[in-house]
Amino acid sequence: MELDRIIEIGLVKLFPDGRVERLSQRFNPFMKIPVESIAVHAITNEMLKDQPPFREWAPRLFEIFEGADIGGFALNRLDIPMLTKEFNRAGYAFSMEGRRIVDGATIFREKERRDLTTAYHFYCGKQLVDAHSAKADAEATYEVILAQVDRYADLPKDMAGLHAFCTKPGPSQVDLEGRLLWRDGEAYFNFGKHRFHRLADVAKDDPDYLRWIVEKADFALDFVEICRRARLGVFPRRETAPVPVVRP
Repeated sequence: MELDRIIEIGLVKLFPDGRVERLSQRFNPFMKIPVESIAVHAITNEMLKDQPPFREWAPRLFEIFEGADIGGFALNRLDIPMLTKEFNRAGYAFSMEGRRIVDGATIFREKERRDLTTAYHFYCGKQLVDAHSAKADAEATYEVILAQVDRYADLPKDMAGLHAFCTKPGPSQVDLEGRLLWRDGEAYFNFGKHRFHRLADVAKDDPDYLRWIVEKADFALDFVEICRRARLGVFPRRETAPVPVVRP
């Protein structure tokens, strides 16, 4: 996140008297936007070249947030850390102290269960009797997977394809746990003392760190294999994603 910048903000401010104010603004980050990010939000540097920097809007935005509680979706994962860092860069001490949070992601997670009982009812239209007993759970899981394969036309139908689908990293992750992230097609560390550093640079400047990962530490096998290959000068690379068509 140290490498990231806010390029767009959209907010709806609700006042105690019922008034509602809306604001939407884009910002020029004055840095190259990684292709992985463009593939998600469809905003390019060309689209932002005439936009102001966040710093110019910081006074107004800080006033808007002054004394306000905050609502959002998965706030603590991205929104709040990004806001805090951007305000700090602009010279404003943004703090969550005294603010209350309403997080739609938390409500969704707590109110809409995502367990086997719910999946069995959703995919198979049945109630799971004796949930958490090994036999009942195994039978229900078998039926759920068959129903999923049948329901989704684009889901692979063979074991190799299903394995690849179920074990693929997230769109920005190099490995399954996300210890390495893609940035312009190259792997960057996402944890530890070399966080935000390029894997290739760490292999060159601190080879003992990779040796520790491979020989001493307890990490997932796919991450260890990537680091083992990096010690040999073989680095993961991903073809840069094409810039998508901007949605109207």
